[in-house]
Amino acid sequence: MQKHIYNPNPEFSKNAAIPSMEAYWELQNRALEDYEGFWQGFADEKIDWLAPYDTVLDESDAPFYKWFTKGKLNVSNQCIDRHLSDKADKTAILFEGDRGEVEKISYLQLSQRVNKMANLLKNEFGIEKGDRVVLYMPMIPEAAYAMLACTRIGAVHSIVFGGFSSAALKDRIEDAQAKIVITADGAYRKGKPYLLKGVVDEALSRGGECVEAVLVVKRNNEEIEWVEGRDHNYNALITAQSDDCPFEPMDSEDPLFLLYTSGSTGKPKGVQHSTAGYILWAQMTTEWVFDVKEDDIFWCTADVGWITGHTYIVYGPLAAGTTTVMFEGVPTYPDAGRAWKMVQDHKITQFYTAPTAIRVLHKMGKDEPENYDLSSLKVLGTVGEPIDPTAWQWYYEKVGHSKCAIVDTWWQTETGGHIITPLPGATPIKPGCATFPLPGIMTEILSYEGVPKEADEPGLLCITKPWPSMLRNIWGDPERYKKAYFGDVSKEGRPVYFSGDGAVADKEGYITIVGRVDDVINVSGHRMGTAEIEAVVKEDDAVAEVAVVGCPHEIKGESIFIYIVLKEGHINKDIKNHINALLASEIGNIAKADHIIEVPGLPKTRSGKIMRRILRSIAKGEAITQDISTLEDPSIVKEIETTAREA
Repeated sequence: MQKHIYNPNPEFSKNAAIPSMEAYWELQNRALEDYEGFWQGFADEKIDWLAPYDTVLDESDAPFYKWFTKGKLNVSNQCIDRHLSDKADKTAILFEGDRGEVEKISYLQLSQRVNKMANLLKNEFGIEKGDRVVLYMPMIPEAAYAMLACTRIGAVHSIVFGGFSSAALKDRIEDAQAKIVITADGAYRKGKPYLLKGVVDEALSRGGECVEAVLVVKRNNEEIEWVEGRDHNYNALITAQSDDCPFEPMDSEDPLFLLYTSGSTGKPKGVQHSTAGYILWAQMTTEWVFDVKEDDIFWCTADVGWITGHTYIVYGPLAAGTTTVMFEGVPTYPDAGRAWKMVQDHKITQFYTAPTAIRVLHKMGKDEPENYDLSSLKVLGTVGEPIDPTAWQWYYEKVGHSKCAIVDTWWQTETGGHIITPLPGATPIKPGCATFPLPGIMTEILSYEGVPKEADEPGLLCITKPWPSMLRNIWGDPERYKKAYFGDVSKEGRPVYFSGDGAVADKEGYITIVGRVDDVINVSGHRMGTAEIEAVVKEDDAVAEVAVVGCPHEIKGESIFIYIVLKEGHINKDIKNHINALLASEIGNIAKADHIIEVPGLPKTRSGKIMRRILRSIAKGEAITQDISTLEDPSIVKEIETTAREA
């Protein structure tokens, strides 16, 4: 299916960081010709080194790569201190609460508050370089203060998303052997208070003996239980702390943070990121992909509990010296215009969100953007999953007024930052395509044997050279690190990072992500990505959301099982035949689904991720054994099960 190409806005390109494809290829060719020299040039330009490094890339213990060995730096200095000479009064964090209250925190105020928290951790709780600190926080500024305070004194933070259950929290605390947990009494969501502290109490009642203290930020002042000797009131203690705290010189390869990813089986993987390589790429990608300028207001709608929040709410924007927005609430409360009102009120210039959120905003209020002044927007971004062409078109035309580039970013917790994405001033965009790898990133689409795939031939998306922001290890489990990321594919005898995603490149080199390899359905020997099928189904005007999974079939091996959510006001008018006709037309008869059921909603985490493992279990008629407590609406699972049984 031929994709229409959208060229960059010429006016935007004039002042873009990378203004043309010629400039892109100049950078990429420089990296191809002198890989270490390419990275050395940017490390010297971007990082405020406290002591010089002696080696750009050490591959002697591959795949345990080391970058900028023996160099010294500090991430809080990179994000705060070095900006104070000329940006002390500039807003660093613009916070909007769920109920609409707004606080603007300048770089000077951020410095003072981070220093106070760093002193509190160091002096009151004895936190030292290398200690692990678990954060179980809502989306409030204190979460950012805690992250940066840890980096200032050399502690390793591990953020656990505030929607995870007590069991998930306990597992992560114990794996990291955390010395302290920082949390809040609760926060606000959809106008109502909710509690977090009780989840910490439950987690620690089950284990976590390593934890010596719990530091509690009082956000909504709900009544909570206090454990004598263990629990401490942040608000009461912080006032006595000095706002002067020297930063700790950190080695380039010192661990910066752990972030746990859930596998389909087994315990969560503690992805370990290093200091220099991570912050370098976080800053570079913020500057390149979002093209942030001095007066920009950057809003990433993610939660700091995910890698997107780490890199593009806190570290990337602050290292780049821009203003970053933190939002406590949800973009559809009190109505579907909330996000657009925030863009209007704060004159937001870059807006970065998930395709799921875009589809929800479209479903709940497709005409809402017309009610607000969105003229400040320059760049729109998507993250988390491939965006379907229908959602892309609405985002481009109704939100961006057909003038803003959409950067459809592909990356992972493990990559630290963007890997494949359009550049807003340079890349001609094909909707649904991640487009090209960023300069310095070497990707290939390979077979399991390491053989490059031809154009239009699906394969495994691999990164064939180490890059600075890549994960360094799985905490406490180096063998799992090697097996999980470098155990499936090798090329010419060298370890290759396999992303776990399938992809296809067209004849012009445009890369389209077709989903996890375990999200590929093999029907009668034909392999089809679920994302490709979903994109076709979404072309039906009646369909608001869709999820496709594979279901065992005694003849075909697998059959296609489709869950659809219809838009409000639409009725099921022979939807199965209509969608199958569409699939046959766009993909072929082999793509016809055996099962198409209408459901009231899809099981999603509070960050908007669709839990396809649950949908696969329902399609197979299996009992649901996964923890569903972290879902936005756990009751939806029972409703889907009932609908599937009756279908």
